[in-house]
Amino acid sequence: MLAGVGPRSIHVAITRRIKPGHEQEFETALKEFFAHSLAHSGVHGAAMLVPPPGSGSMEYGIIRSFANADERDAFYASPLYREWQKQVAPLSEGEPEARELHGLEAFFRQNSAPPPRWKMALATYLGVVPVVMGLGLTVGPVVRSWNFVLSNLVFNAGVVALLTWVVMPLLTRALHSWLKGERRELPLNQNRHGL
Repeated sequence: MLAGVGPRSIHVAITRRIKPGHEQEFETALKEFFAHSLAHSGVHGAAMLVPPPGSGSMEYGIIRSFANADERDAFYASPLYREWQKQVAPLSEGEPEARELHGLEAFFRQNSAPPPRWKMALATYLGVVPVVMGLGLTVGPVVRSWNFVLSNLVFNAGVVALLTWVVMPLLTRALHSWLKGERRELPLNQNRHGL
């Protein structure tokens, strides 16, 4: 979960391809590392990215949030992180890829450069409108009589859950060709960080 992150937070997306037959071993190690890394003082939040079941993809990732570049660099220089690198190197194909994410880019994670922001905004709008309207017609009448705060918490939790796990993954897949930007991907500092 990306919790407690501010508007100037740094978000880093790291992806790693796993050797066939090592998926379960990597997932177990990733879950343990994920839990330990959240205890590190520099990590302000993280989200785990695993391939959809049946997709055949071998790409795994983590999106991490840091308050600033110093916290980011301290985490990637930490003994915890160095030990993780050693542990997963035999399970991985090639080098991990890392880049900073800005704004809506977390939804539009690709191996190439992120799409232009206007395309991300339009795609997000196309996802939000039907979700809000659909929940307004189904969940809205049920929660309308509840306490204002509670009804909004439940309604908005439904919006976020549907966007995150259903609508945005489907929409970004459907619009993949259109979303591809012509922008070049800029390197993430001079350092190579890996999951």
